[in-house]
Amino acid sequence: MQEGQKVSFDVKMGPKGKQAANIQPM
Repeated sequence: MQEGQKVSFDVKMGPKGKQAANIQPM
């Protein structure tokens, strides 16, 4: 993944708090 690249992802609550899931480059 490149810095500044646009991505879409779902935020889900994990054991340590919020986590990104289903990360997709746009």
